[in-house]
Amino acid sequence: MRYSLFLLLAILLFITIDAIAQKQSRTTVYGKITDEQNRPLNMVSVQIKETGSISKEDGSYEISVPTGKQISIIYSLLGYIRQIRQVNPTEDQKIKLDIKLSILTNQLQTVIINERFPDKSFNFTRIDPKSAAVIPTVGGSVESLIKSQPGVSSNNELSAQYNVRGGNYDENLVYVNDIEIFKPFLIRSGQQEGLSFINSDLVSSIAFSAGGFEAKYGDKMSSVLDIHYRNPTEFAGTVMLSLLGASVHLEGASKNKKFTWITGLRQKSNQYLLNSMDTKGAYHPSFTDCQGLLTYTISPKLEVSLLGNYAKNTYRLVPEDRETSFGTLNEALRLKVYFEGEEADRFDNGTAALNLNWHPSQALNLKLTGSYFHSYERESFDIMGQYWIGLLETDLSKPNFGDVLETKGVGSYLDHSRNYLTADVFNIEQRGAITHRNNQFQWGIKAQHEQINDRLNEWTMIDSVGYSLPYPPQTPGEIPQNSDFKLSSAVKTEHNLASWRYIGFVQNTIYLRSDSVKIWLNTGLRSAYWDVNHEWLLSPRVILGYKPNWQNNITFRISSGLYQQPPFYRELRDLDGNLHLNTPAQQSIHLLTGADWIFKSWGRPFKLTAEAYYKFLNNLIPYEIDNVRIRYLSGEKAKGYATGIDFKINGEFVPGLESWASLSFMKTEEDIVGDYYYRYLNKQGETIVPGYTSDAVAVDSVKVNPGYIPRPTDQRVTFSLFFQDHLPNNPTVKVHLNLLYGSALPFGPPDSPKYLQTLRIPPYRRVDIGFSKQIIGEEATYKPKNRFRHIKSLWISAEVFNLFQISNTVSYLWISDVTNRKYAVPNYLTPRQLNLRLIAKF
Repeated sequence: MRYSLFLLLAILLFITIDAIAQKQSRTTVYGKITDEQNRPLNMVSVQIKETGSISKEDGSYEISVPTGKQISIIYSLLGYIRQIRQVNPTEDQKIKLDIKLSILTNQLQTVIINERFPDKSFNFTRIDPKSAAVIPTVGGSVESLIKSQPGVSSNNELSAQYNVRGGNYDENLVYVNDIEIFKPFLIRSGQQEGLSFINSDLVSSIAFSAGGFEAKYGDKMSSVLDIHYRNPTEFAGTVMLSLLGASVHLEGASKNKKFTWITGLRQKSNQYLLNSMDTKGAYHPSFTDCQGLLTYTISPKLEVSLLGNYAKNTYRLVPEDRETSFGTLNEALRLKVYFEGEEADRFDNGTAALNLNWHPSQALNLKLTGSYFHSYERESFDIMGQYWIGLLETDLSKPNFGDVLETKGVGSYLDHSRNYLTADVFNIEQRGAITHRNNQFQWGIKAQHEQINDRLNEWTMIDSVGYSLPYPPQTPGEIPQNSDFKLSSAVKTEHNLASWRYIGFVQNTIYLRSDSVKIWLNTGLRSAYWDVNHEWLLSPRVILGYKPNWQNNITFRISSGLYQQPPFYRELRDLDGNLHLNTPAQQSIHLLTGADWIFKSWGRPFKLTAEAYYKFLNNLIPYEIDNVRIRYLSGEKAKGYATGIDFKINGEFVPGLESWASLSFMKTEEDIVGDYYYRYLNKQGETIVPGYTSDAVAVDSVKVNPGYIPRPTDQRVTFSLFFQDHLPNNPTVKVHLNLLYGSALPFGPPDSPKYLQTLRIPPYRRVDIGFSKQIIGEEATYKPKNRFRHIKSLWISAEVFNLFQISNTVSYLWISDVTNRKYAVPNYLTPRQLNLRLIAKF
């Protein structure tokens, strides 16, 4: 007891002496913070290691700093580029330091940016693109940041695809420099997907809307991701090396700054990850991407730019075997498969876009854009699997615990595919914007030509204990009347589809301001026509932003609109390969209300966002999801709804490092028009399955309408967390945590009616963590010399994917025996893996 008391007093004495020794004289740094238009910026975080401050409404600030040593002051505000200034104050010397922050994008916008008309509406979330370089994920892309936003879900770390508020992958819009981006059609798994179009090294701004967006954005029902690439001002570059691939980017500008260029090259291979999955074999994935943006300023009022991209993605697999354990405690099973054959896929695509931007006056901006997209896709495989399903011993007291006790099923299957698709999409578009006082009017008109050539040839044969399934209706062991057998599934077809689309929009934004309130009102109308289904569409939309002059910084918003999605090629093709050319556009009416509250905590600003929504869905095309492949039930129609509420809080929980957490609750259901089934009754009026037992004799039947059933994206709860921190007093060592949770998704046996597909996949749970150390840079003590003097920063990081080794299920392999009992064998995603990265900027 005496010893413990003495030790406690010694520690307290040491802390006191250390605090006295470290006490220094202090002085004040003060000034004003403005944007590029010299407008004062409020709520800017001003931080040093020991303390922090926030700028006032007029942009002024002051902060107390120690003297006698060099101090780094960090200025940061959401939506603006962070600045770090070095000062070396002396005692009793006040330092005036005025700061000018630049918005995250310096790209020339179609909409003229000023105080009255923000460059993005209230329904957009701005995301710092620097986070894409540090977020620990398998993809390491901008889409990884989007997956952590409220209302967004994704259950596959190998894919860049995501669902938004009950929609599917095909309902999301992606723009890069106002160019709509298309993606390949035939990809069926995350292993094949490769690189997304967006190169995070080139990005200057990211804006994302989960619904209720303006009329100027295209004809999709769920979301918009609006990306802008940089216009560089000087020569710079980045080199990244990791166990999953490599990338390099270069940028620069001419001496007179009239010509700027930025380009990036990426190479990725998932071989390291895929070798750890249940299916063993020789994986040979290779994904290569090259893109660039060239910009030339002809005059102060005229600018021309060229955006180009080429991607070559190949995926080859020679599978050997697979072993998966599944089932329950009462019936634990193990699947063992031996494979023969191989898969060889190729997905090549390219995009080119030429843009002419003319702003004859400060009030008028005109833009003319022409773009071309080409895709060549080939999917080829012949894979035979011979499988055994064994029942496992589950008694822990038995010496053979975990061994196979008996064989429950033996069989084989053969998958064959020779699918080829080419797609060409060309469009030309004119946009404009004119501003007069408190009013801004925008318009656009677009013509788009599409040419799709599709050749589909795939089939599957299943054999169980010598019997081809589906087996003819004889008693097992009885010889069929003929020797023909049926394939489990077979599709063979060829289509060539050429079409034109004509699209236009008008929208107007008005700004009203008084001493007590600020109001933004955006109204718009979008129109579209497609010469295949000969359908004219009109989609009105309205957005209202309301900001009262309260002590608390709160903004309210309400939006509503009709969002109609004309079918593209994939939505027209049913499971048998037939095209349904008269398919009407899917419709979604958005009703959304939300609020943003910017508040101060720990001396730093934070933002709390809440949004509630309801979507009326009509003319839906039902679909099934297998991994990332969407299989549309074209020819059928459904109505439905999606409703939910989203929350997000973000800010600098640690000074200088932005983090956020998102929580969403959502429910979406659909009612397929005309679907029904019969419920059979016995003499007592009880529901029976005829023939299931000897006394199961039906005497009556009732026609039943299943009504509303969960949609394939009905994920009731999602939570995500992206958190950054650094060691105390050592900002060169950082930790980055990415956590995702998504509740169970619906699924069901293949080829079963939709109303039976209400089983649930286990929840998706994943934690990825990264540790990084800055060797060279602003915060590092090492100052490079000689050959390394041109390196601005050098980071090395170690990442642990799937930290808690959770086996997440992406889909199911359905195995049948001769009694037609189906076994759902889970297809698991990647286990725990380690990745190393080296990032150098110069």
